Amino acid sequence: MPKLFSFEIYIWVILVATLVALLATPFIRLLAIKLGVVDRPKERGVHEKPVPLLGGVSIFLAFLVTVLFFGDLTDHAVQGLLLGGLVILVVGVVDDIRSLSPKAKMLGILLAAAIAVAFGVRIEWVTNPFGGMFNLGWLGIPLTVIWIISVTNIVNLIDGLDGLAAGIVAIVGITMLFSGVRTDQPVIALILIAALIGSSLGFLPYNFNPAKIFMGDAGALFLGYSLGVISVIGTLKGVTTIALAVPVLTLGLPIADTIFAIIRRMQNGQPISTADKGHIHHRLLQLGLSHRDTVLVMYLITGWLGISALVLTQVSMSQAAVILAFVTVSLLYIGRKLGVLNLKSDKKVNTEN
Repeated sequence: MPKLFSFEIYIWVILVATLVALLATPFIRLLAIKLGVVDRPKERGVHEKPVPLLGGVSIFLAFLVTVLFFGDLTDHAVQGLLLGGLVILVVGVVDDIRSLSPKAKMLGILLAAAIAVAFGVRIEWVTNPFGGMFNLGWLGIPLTVIWIISVTNIVNLIDGLDGLAAGIVAIVGITMLFSGVRTDQPVIALILIAALIGSSLGFLPYNFNPAKIFMGDAGALFLGYSLGVISVIGTLKGVTTIALAVPVLTLGLPIADTIFAIIRRMQNGQPISTADKGHIHHRLLQLGLSHRDTVLVMYLITGWLGISALVLTQVSMSQAAVILAFVTVSLLYIGRKLGVLNLKSDKKVNTEN
């Protein structure tokens, strides 16, 4: 199939998913209001009025409808993604309504990851930097589970401002799509990531500041879970290192924010699960940026990381090492300047991240 024709297909996938999300979200918003599923102002939040939740349902519906139309439902990996995605959605919806304990939520994420692995989604090969590939054997199973859980939680943690998680996932997805086309990753993986891009973009107009609806944990968990699973699907027939390195590098901002939070809480003698107002987006707000400007700055940083990831796929190992070193030092510099590494946390906040 010619590359141009292939890319035209992905554009159509994005457009359909965007349209479905645009149409579905207002109805889900009305449903959330009717059921009383709203996010109430809290000490650690940045909103002063209740906002409807369940936006993740519209994201899932847009993704599901698009995959049913364009995807191959006989593919076991697709089946695993949809079934695991449904599980993660249910976990998120229950958490949005009743506030699950961290342990219960983690068990739900673990179950969803295990479902994907049971359907054949697993990291089997790792590139040898000195040439060739390593077969991971049975180690691929726990590594895949850890990968999916990690990406799921990283996206969930970045969902702290209007439009932040949806926009960052869209940018990560676009980077993965361009990289996947250039490196001949499986068509089904590219269709899936295109559907995720469209689902995020279609939800964004309702979620950008001032948000008319929140995606809630249902949306953030589903987006993170899908990114994790789809990137592994891209390794099944593609280049393993590239398929995983691109989302890792493009997600560098939330990954760094998560690492900074762990270090900060350990320095303050607090449990890692304790929430605070020391995240990068909190610090940008405290420095005087508006809600929208903070989100746009984080979009720009993610876009820069995405471009770096695309360049990474086209250079030698030594050049890639230089790029990674520069990105790492840059993120550490940003974290240090913002003061997110040693900020004293407020011990009176709740345990929601």
